Amino acid sequence: MSGRVGDLSPKQAESLTEFRGRIQDILPDLPAQHDHYLLRWLRARSFNVQKAEAMIRKHVEFRKQMRVDTIISDWRPPEVIEKYVSGGMCGYDREGSPIWYDVIGPLDPKGLLLSATKQDFLKTKIRHTEMLRQECQRQTEKLGKNIEAITLIYDCEGLGLKHIWKPAIEAYGEILTMFEENYPEGLKRVFLIKAPRMFPMAYNLIKHFLCEETRRKIIVLGSNWQQVLRTHIDPEQLPVVYGGTLTDPDGDPRCRTMIKYGGTVPRSYYVQDSVKVQYDNSVTISRGSVFQLDSDVTAAGSLLRYMTTRGLSCPEPGVYVLCFDNSYSILQSKRVSYKVEVLPPADGQTQSQHSRGDVRLQ
Repeated sequence: MSGRVGDLSPKQAESLTEFRGRIQDILPDLPAQHDHYLLRWLRARSFNVQKAEAMIRKHVEFRKQMRVDTIISDWRPPEVIEKYVSGGMCGYDREGSPIWYDVIGPLDPKGLLLSATKQDFLKTKIRHTEMLRQECQRQTEKLGKNIEAITLIYDCEGLGLKHIWKPAIEAYGEILTMFEENYPEGLKRVFLIKAPRMFPMAYNLIKHFLCEETRRKIIVLGSNWQQVLRTHIDPEQLPVVYGGTLTDPDGDPRCRTMIKYGGTVPRSYYVQDSVKVQYDNSVTISRGSVFQLDSDVTAAGSLLRYMTTRGLSCPEPGVYVLCFDNSYSILQSKRVSYKVEVLPPADGQTQSQHSRGDVRLQ
C-alpha cells in the first residue's frame, strides 16, 4: 500500500484516524486539514503516529515563528536575492504538477552570502515553497485531482569549486534541513541534468541533509536528458532551452520572465567584508618564513579543499603540500588560521552508474 488516499491498508487507515484525533488542537493552525495533507506527515515518519505528531507540532511552531501564513504578502527578499538567486517556476508536468527550476552554474555563493543574511535566504526558500504549495492547491481545484508535490529540474551546468565552498554548503544544508522538516513529500521527482564530473563529490557533501525517500526521487539524467524531460513534460510546458517549445512572449527561449539566471553579485551589494568560517588550526608564520602543510591523499580524484573558496583537484594519490609563504615580509610575523579537508571521490558505484546515464541516487 502506498499510504495515500484510496490506497491505505487497514493499519494505515487506523493510524490516520488516530493521528487526526491527536492533533485536533492544532488543525486550525495548519494550511490544510484534509487526509491527503495529513498522510504526507505519516508517510514521512513511516506511519509512526507519535513521530508524525511531534513533527507536525514542531511545524506549527515553525509557521508561527517565521510568520509563514503571511510571508508571501508581507515579506519580500532583499533586492540582491531577487536579482541574483537563480531559479523559478515554469510550466507543469504531464500530471499537472508545477515545475521548479534550480540553475546552479550562474550562482555566486560568496557574493550572495556577503550581501544578505542566512535568515534572508531561509525565508526566501520558505516563501518560494509556500507559493508552490498554493500553486498545487490551484492545480488541485482546476484538475479535480490531488496535486501535492512538484517536479524539480536541477540544472548543474557550470557547477564548480565555488559552489562547494564550506559556508555555502552549510547555508544550503540549513535550507535543505528546513525543507525536509517542514514540507514532507513536497517533491515528486528531481531531474538532475548536465551534471559535470565533480557532481558526485558535491552530492556527497549535501546528501546527509536529505532523507532516504528524497534521495530515491533524485534521477541523474545522461546525454538524452531532453528526451527524458519530454516524456514527463509536454513540450509546450518546457522552455526551448530545455528541449521544449515554450518561450517568453517576446520569444526568449530561456523564459527569463519565469526563470532567473543569477550572475556575479556586484560588490555594491556587499554588507559585510567576510563570511564567518570555523577554522580548525592556527599558526604564526615568522617574518621571512614559509609554513608547509602536508596532506596525504590516498585516492585519485579527491579534492583538497582549503581556506576560502579554493580547492585543488588531486588526479593522483600522494602527498600534496600547501605552502603559506611569508618570506616576502621582512618585518612582520603573520597569524594564519586554516582548515584543510581532503574530500574523497564518490564511491565507484556512483561514478560508474553516472557515466552510463540515468541513475537514481542513494
